[in-house]
Amino acid sequence: MGISRRDTLGMALAGAAVAGTARAAAPSNESHSPALVVSTWDFGAAANAAAYGRWKAGGTLIDAVEAGAQVPEADLSNHSVGMGGYPDRDGHVTLDAIIMDDRGHAGAVAALEGYVHAISVARRVMERTPHTMLVGEGAAQFAREQGFAAQDLLTPEAEAAWKEWLRTAEYKPVANIENQRGSKLDHDTIGILARSPEGRLAGACTTSGMAYKLRGRVGDSPQSGCGLLVEPGVGAATATGVGEEVTRIAGAARVVGSMRMGMSAMAACREAVEHIVKLRGDAVKDAQVAFLAIDKDGRVGAFAIQPGFTYAVTDAAGRTAVHPSDSLRRA
Repeated sequence: MGISRRDTLGMALAGAAVAGTARAAAPSNESHSPALVVSTWDFGAAANAAAYGRWKAGGTLIDAVEAGAQVPEADLSNHSVGMGGYPDRDGHVTLDAIIMDDRGHAGAVAALEGYVHAISVARRVMERTPHTMLVGEGAAQFAREQGFAAQDLLTPEAEAAWKEWLRTAEYKPVANIENQRGSKLDHDTIGILARSPEGRLAGACTTSGMAYKLRGRVGDSPQSGCGLLVEPGVGAATATGVGEEVTRIAGAARVVGSMRMGMSAMAACREAVEHIVKLRGDAVKDAQVAFLAIDKDGRVGAFAIQPGFTYAVTDAAGRTAVHPSDSLRRA
């Protein structure tokens, strides 16, 4: 598709937003300035910039979160999302994604092969089908029918890392590996949440899943209420880390439900983490799970099991900062 004048303006604004990114030294606190876009991990800063640029150029919140999610999907140095993502144990790169707004619209794909922008295919599911999720070959067939260009997602670097892993076939997820760009152990997701100054909400989540997962494995990311949930008049939440632990408690739904009952975004994220640890005990002693949330007023909360989780916050003026999250366990 061609690039419109509006898209060109959005790219320029996105670049300006990236230039203004700062790493905040302060501990994780709920934002005092209402947030416009928040996303998981340090690479979320570039995603926020694209989302902000698209919104500032006149796009909807759905346009914004889609544009933001597309950034890591196309980033060859990011091995946890999209193109360049590490494959499953059989050498297949499979993608999961979800997108949703605060009017009950949602679309998702899971175990999608051959299409880099899973988030855009998910949006088509939302807008052009009566369904909320398509999986596997059915999702790929739908992408073809919608005119998306197929391509091989297994890059030479990812293939080499997979072949090296096959020598020992030792699967060990590492906490916070998302902050170590280029590691062969890189895994997980980007979740991105957006709120307009009027209080409207939208969110997106996209991932290539855990490196060297069992073929057919789907984590929390594309599941409504697990990796992402958006609720009008309340807020939105997304999750990152070991997806299996998030799905056990419908993590994003739990966080949003706690906010609905009056908890702050921060307290709701913490409660969900504490519940996982209480429920699972030693099974999560070395695992990372983190939640990020934004309430209807633009206040942000984040909390993790382990130290090291980071998140990016962009306000309505386009100022972006990367924050360290508070955590249950200490370094």
